[in-house]
Amino acid sequence: MREITAVQITEAVEKLCLEANYYLPDDVWQALRQAQISEESPLGRDVLGDILKNAELAASKDVPICQDTGLAIFFVELGQEAHITGGGLNEAIDEGVCRGYRSGYLRKSTVEDPLLVRKNRGDNTPAIVHLSLVAGDQIKLVLAPKGGGGENMSALTMLTPAAGVQGVKKFVVEAVHKAGSNPCPPGIVGVGIGGSMEMAALIAKKALLRTVGEPNPHPRVAEVEKELLAEINALGIGPQGFGGSVTALAVHIETFPAHIASLPVAVNLQCHVARHKEIII
Repeated sequence: MREITAVQITEAVEKLCLEANYYLPDDVWQALRQAQISEESPLGRDVLGDILKNAELAASKDVPICQDTGLAIFFVELGQEAHITGGGLNEAIDEGVCRGYRSGYLRKSTVEDPLLVRKNRGDNTPAIVHLSLVAGDQIKLVLAPKGGGGENMSALTMLTPAAGVQGVKKFVVEAVHKAGSNPCPPGIVGVGIGGSMEMAALIAKKALLRTVGEPNPHPRVAEVEKELLAEINALGIGPQGFGGSVTALAVHIETFPAHIASLPVAVNLQCHVARHKEIII
C-alpha cells in the first residue's frame, strides 16, 4: 500500500488549475491552426487568427485564455493500492481549487444556491469529481474547466432503439444548430450514447478529453463521427458564429452498453478553449 498525502493532492490541483486555464493543449493548438487553413470564409479565417493570438498571449503572460474559467471538473483515477493520508480526497481537491483560483486570479463561477439566492461562493468550490477505482498505487487527476457557454447548450434525449443511427445523427446536428454561436465555435462536440441518462451525459463530457480528431476505435462509430462532423460544418455557423465552413473541430463519440428498451444520447459542447490538464501522483 502506497501512501499519498492530502497535501500532495492539494498542491497538484492548485498547479492544474493554473496551467489548465493558461495553456491550450498541443492538440487543440494544431486543430485550430488547421481550421484556419481550411476555413473557406475570409472573416472566419480572421476570427481564427484572433483566437490563436489570444491563446498565444495567454500562454506568454500566464493569464487566463478566457475570462470564464469555468467550473472545476475532475476525472480522477484512484489506484486501489493507494492510501490517502492527512485528509479526504474531495477536501484535498477543493482546497487546491480554492488556492489555484485565488492565487491565479481566476474568475470564481460557483454559486451557493443554484435556484434562489445564487450567491457566489468566492472560491469556485466544490469541485465536481468523477471518481474511478483502478489497479495500481497512483492517482491520476484530470482537470477540465468547463465554462457556461458550451455547457448551457448541452442536450439529452432518450430515443427508442428504432431511431438508430439516423435518429442519433439528427438529434446531434439539431443540438449544434440550436446552440449556434453560444458555445463559441469552433469547438468539440462530445456525444455519449448508451448507458443510462446520467451515464450518457458523463461519457459525452469525457469524450471531450480525447485528443482532438482521434477516432473512436470502433470503425463504424468512427465513420459516424466523420459523417456528423461533415453535417455540422455544413450548417455554416462558422468561427464564433460569423459564418464559415468550420463550426466544429471534431466530433467525439463514446458509447456504453444500454438497456434493451433504451437509446440514451447526450451532447456536450466544448468551446474553442478546450482546456484540460492532467497529472499523476
